[in-house]
Amino acid sequence: MFAVVDIAGQQFNVEENSKYYVPKLEAEVDKEITFDKVLLLNDGKKTQIGAPSLEGIKVTAKVLEHLKDDKVIVFKKKRRKSYKVKKGHRQQLTQIEVTKIG
Repeated sequence: MFAVVDIAGQQFNVEENSKYYVPKLEAEVDKEITFDKVLLLNDGKKTQIGAPSLEGIKVTAKVLEHLKDDKVIVFKKKRRKSYKVKKGHRQQLTQIEVTKIG
């Protein structure tokens, strides 16, 4: 069984008892959160597609930790102009574990 869920503006294909890194959520560690925007649900036999989302179906997940992603280096340069800019960015993420679909 899997579902396509809208989490913080991004779509994730989730399965039960699996861990995912999602954009940072405003939830405390070890708390249960539910996602109402289920766009697609497949139980192995039948596929339900929402328009835009399915009614009455929720995905429950547990927040495991908040962390930062690997650093991404942004380097800009213009030749012959003595212009160089180096910046780094670390995206904040939340690790969740999907406990229940349905």
